[in-house]
Amino acid sequence: MTFPLVRMWMNSIAAGPLRTEIMIDQIEAINTESELEEILTRPRPQLLEVIKTCASPLLILGAGGKMGPTLAVLAKRAAEAAGHPLDVIAVSRFGDQASRQWLEARGVTTLSCDLLDARAVAALPDTENILYLVGLKFGTAQNPSATWAMNTLVPARVCERYPRSRIVAVSTGNVYPLSAVSRSGSVETDALTPLGEYANAAVARERIFEFHSQRNGTALALLRLFYAVELRYGVLADIARKVHAGEPISLGNGSFNCIWQGDANEMILRSLPLAASPPSVWNLCRPEIFSVRQVAMRCGELLGREPVFSGHESDTALLGNSAPLGAALGSPPTPLEAMLRWTAHWVKQDGRNLNRPTHFEVRDGGY
Repeated sequence: MTFPLVRMWMNSIAAGPLRTEIMIDQIEAINTESELEEILTRPRPQLLEVIKTCASPLLILGAGGKMGPTLAVLAKRAAEAAGHPLDVIAVSRFGDQASRQWLEARGVTTLSCDLLDARAVAALPDTENILYLVGLKFGTAQNPSATWAMNTLVPARVCERYPRSRIVAVSTGNVYPLSAVSRSGSVETDALTPLGEYANAAVARERIFEFHSQRNGTALALLRLFYAVELRYGVLADIARKVHAGEPISLGNGSFNCIWQGDANEMILRSLPLAASPPSVWNLCRPEIFSVRQVAMRCGELLGREPVFSGHESDTALLGNSAPLGAALGSPPTPLEAMLRWTAHWVKQDGRNLNRPTHFEVRDGGY
């Protein structure tokens, strides 16, 4: 069954962009992956204005991960809606051929490339605009050298290949240490002194980009992302699934930030004009700080289950203050209540789970 408002959303493509801030709140549930992907890749008018300024091709590096496919299709749909000829090229190893086929079916060009191979990077097509999504997090404890290689060698090779391009590079909020919940989150000028190999490798990635931007005048925007979420993965899905299964939810990291993946992807694209040398740096998340306990309680109401908790809230957590990016681009349109409503319904109907937990409860940097 497709809910009427989702049908209205999907049938509106031919009619042009809608006021999606209103439509988002009116969608009661998302039932299928096709409905989910439609919503994640639906461009807003604000994006159309930016995409018209983007010269072809747009190169998306690391496009085979959790965010890359919908980001690529969002860019393609925005260009088509704007009547702007733009070749969107998604670059990845593409171990998942289904993802590659999904992209190609939606008009995105795909290139298979090992970005650790300098010759392969040198052979990539010329471009003025790059979205950089490359990174390695999970499994760091078992193979830290691979994490450091991916997070340092690849950005160096990309910057050497594209010294005159605009680059928006997605980083992570993990570059910060834990901060006091009462402080409203880390700000972009805070010292980068995190715990753990992954977080420090992410700091190194940023420093590599910064070095090349300063050396060559490369225009760069660094976006420190705090928990993109959709229905198949993310901190909200992790909490909802634990509530539904009656599993204990750790309160050690009792607060968090997040952002709907569709909103995060749109803001990544709209950050191209923010690229500068030296690099501009931005925290990317919704402006609110959310309580793990309160989110679990709301999931319990929606799922008809009583949450089980373990431990107690700490005074610190991994948090970011996204006020500067909000001032530049506006607040993300998808509110927490809509995300929770959709997630609970998805979990209740046993919707697909990517089985890639966020480990939001980790406080020692060990991934």
